[in-house]
Amino acid sequence: MASRPAGSGLVPNAGRELRRWLAPLALAAALQVAFVPGLAANEIAATGAAAGFAIHGADETLRDYCAPDAEGRLWLTLPGGARYELITSTTDPAIFNPGDGAFHPFEESEVRAALAALDFPLVALRADVFLLPYPRRAGLESAAGAGLVLLAPGVRPLSREQQHAEFTHELGHVVHRALMPDSNARAWDAYRALRGITDPLAYSPSAPHANRPHEIFAEDFRALFGDGLATYSGTIENSTLSYPSQIPRLRGFLLELAGPPVVVPLSARPNPARGAVEFVQASGAAVALDVFDAQGRRIATLAPSRSGGSVRWSWDGRGGSGRSSRPGVFYARPRDGSGTLVRVTRLQ
Repeated sequence: MASRPAGSGLVPNAGRELRRWLAPLALAAALQVAFVPGLAANEIAATGAAAGFAIHGADETLRDYCAPDAEGRLWLTLPGGARYELITSTTDPAIFNPGDGAFHPFEESEVRAALAALDFPLVALRADVFLLPYPRRAGLESAAGAGLVLLAPGVRPLSREQQHAEFTHELGHVVHRALMPDSNARAWDAYRALRGITDPLAYSPSAPHANRPHEIFAEDFRALFGDGLATYSGTIENSTLSYPSQIPRLRGFLLELAGPPVVVPLSARPNPARGAVEFVQASGAAVALDVFDAQGRRIATLAPSRSGGSVRWSWDGRGGSGRSSRPGVFYARPRDGSGTLVRVTRLQ
C-alpha cells in the first residue's frame, strides 16, 4: 500500500427463488392489495441511495474551502466552522516520510465507486466527504466525525485498494456515530459481548489504536460491507480478533442498526409492451437486473445505466440466446434485491 504522510496507515436456483417471490405477489393480486417484497435483515444489500453524501474532490476542496492567511499558511475551513492548517510541502518537518516529494489526493471516481458498491443501506445517513489536497497539521491521516469524512493524501500515489479500504473504514465511523453513538450504552455492551471485547482495560478509547472499540467497529464495517477492493487484504487491523465474517450474528447486528430495509419501487414502461421495455428505479445501486419468465426461469440479465440519480435498464425482449421471447408475462428484479419485483406483459 502507498505510504501515508505519517503513522501506520490503513491498512442458484433462479426459478425456485422467483417462485418464492411470486407466491405472495399472486396472493396480493387476488386480494387486490399492494405487495412489496421484504428482505430479511441478513439479506439487505446496499440501496445505493447515497443522496445524503456530498463528495468534495481535492480541486473543489482547495478552491472553495481553503484560503491562505496573512503569513501564507493554508487553512481548510469546513461548513460547520472548524478550521485546520494544511501542510503544503513534503519537506515540512511534520512529514516524516517525504515519499516522492508530492502529495497525492484520493481520486473522486474511486471514492464514488466505493460508496456505490457498499453493501449497507445508507438512506438514513448524511455526510460531507472531503478529499484533502494536503494533510492537516493537527492530524496527518484520514479521519471521520459526525457526518464528516476527511481523506488525507498520500506521499505516493494511492492504490485503488487503499483508497477503497481507507474510505470504507472511515465510513464505519460515520455509521457508529449516527446509528450507535456512545450514549447508547446498551448497544455498545451488546456489540462488545458479540465481539469478545468486554474487558474495559484492554479495549477502551485510550487503548492502543487497534484495541479501541471505535476502530474495531470501523474495521468490522469495512470487512463486512466493503467491496472487493476494500477487503482485498482479507485481514483487519487487530489480528488478535477473529475476522468479522467468522462471528455469528455480527453482520445482522450491524444491519439492524440501520432499521428496516428500504425497498425502492421498480417500474417498467411501456407496460404492456410490444417492443423494448425500459425499467427505472428512482435510486439504487447500479447492479444487473434479472428478467424471468412465468415459470421462474431467468431468461435475460440486463446491464444498468445511470441517469441523474435513477438507475435504468433496457430490454429488447430477447433472451440470453439472442432470440426474441414469446409474448407473455415476465418478471424483473434488481440483482441485489433493493427494488421491488415488477411484472411486465409482452404483446404480439
